[in-house]
Amino acid sequence: MVILARSHAGSCIAAVVAALCLLLDGCSGSPSVSPKIPVNSPPTLKGDVGTTTPITHLVVVVQENRSFDNLFSGYPGAVSATSGVTHTGAVIPLQVIGLEDGLDIDHGHGAFVVEFDNGKMDAFDQINFFRPGQPPQAAGTYPYARISQTETQPYWNLASSYTLADHMFSTMTSGSFTAHQFLIAGTAALNSTQSLVDFPSGVPWGCDAPPGTFTAVISSNGVISYNGPYPCLNSYPTIAQLLDAANVSWKYYAPAVAVPGAGDPAGLVWSAFDAIQSVRQGPDWQRNVVSPETTLFTDIENGTLPQVSWVIPDFANSDHPESRSNTGPSWVTSIVNFVGKSKYWNNTAVVILWDEWGGWYDDVAPPQLDYTGLGMRVPMLVVSPYARKGYISHTQYEFGSILKFIEQDFSLPSLGTTDARATSIQDCFDFTASPSPFAAVRAPLGFRQMRSHTPSHHWVDDE
Repeated sequence: MVILARSHAGSCIAAVVAALCLLLDGCSGSPSVSPKIPVNSPPTLKGDVGTTTPITHLVVVVQENRSFDNLFSGYPGAVSATSGVTHTGAVIPLQVIGLEDGLDIDHGHGAFVVEFDNGKMDAFDQINFFRPGQPPQAAGTYPYARISQTETQPYWNLASSYTLADHMFSTMTSGSFTAHQFLIAGTAALNSTQSLVDFPSGVPWGCDAPPGTFTAVISSNGVISYNGPYPCLNSYPTIAQLLDAANVSWKYYAPAVAVPGAGDPAGLVWSAFDAIQSVRQGPDWQRNVVSPETTLFTDIENGTLPQVSWVIPDFANSDHPESRSNTGPSWVTSIVNFVGKSKYWNNTAVVILWDEWGGWYDDVAPPQLDYTGLGMRVPMLVVSPYARKGYISHTQYEFGSILKFIEQDFSLPSLGTTDARATSIQDCFDFTASPSPFAAVRAPLGFRQMRSHTPSHHWVDDE
């Protein structure tokens, strides 16, 4: 299955004990294994762990900083808007811009609170944006924008051929650092009343950060402090621990990033697992955290695609507004096409999502389930021979929904974080149907151009 997606933490004995309980599945009250989905699965490939569905491979590819309305405004049958409401009550049309036209809009927790406005979704004109080398400036109506369909057409084509989810919410109300923690752990909580928020004070974001780097922490009363622990954490378990315990192969494909003086070149990747001490300082780092991200193609060619993967794009291909590039759809399409034409197609799902909203307007108010979220709505596409064709799922999802499906599919215990409450993405599939043959998706740039592109060596996001 391929799935296309600043804070604070300290050690907590209770969390470690809970994590061990989950891994051993022997503590009283530990989460039970999710029920198997009754389907007839085809034979698995040599070395693969058996699954409860025909999906034996999952690759998580994560794009950057786009709201649902920003990419799918006007998509037929989806809940979306072509206009938005400002803080004065004025209704204005969403201006049409290109992917390469973007400025970096404030998308920290404070900006979320302003834009959300207690569910009214009417104050996106009250935040700032950032021009390189200049102080923050009032964004005005700039966040009220949608990308030209000419540029989003590859995404729309994927939606029309497979499944589009229009109620996927980023689980966290801040930017990429915490968003990526939720994608691998379903949480960024340090304890029962505090969680990571926003981003660390230095880069890289993790155990390779400069000495003295701190994280930001939000408490359950909504107060943020900026004296959190060094971002090399053992505060919560991750899905990697469950996969390792079950001998399920996994990799995290990330772009190479040049950071002068940062030390070990193996650490110079934009990876969520760099912030997880047990991974960064253990055998998983050399074995499973891979750079550059285009190694994915080589693994598919060599028949060594792991069963669970995450793919992080190069900055230029990320859809991030600051990249000033429109190659994101071509990058995503190249992954889909390469998987589709490989031997993996009949047992793989490609789920494409964006890690957070980037400050852009969206008209659907995210339900507030706890003091850290839910965050703003982002698009999710599910591409698979078993994905419902041309289907729009209105089911409420969050990032734990992906983790829950992994747990169900590989018969893993629950992490006991937001995966426990989330609805699995299982309803995006029809496992009673025969697998559909793959049809290539067109994009402006082809696979060879995307595979051989010159790396930017730039952080995918620094907020």
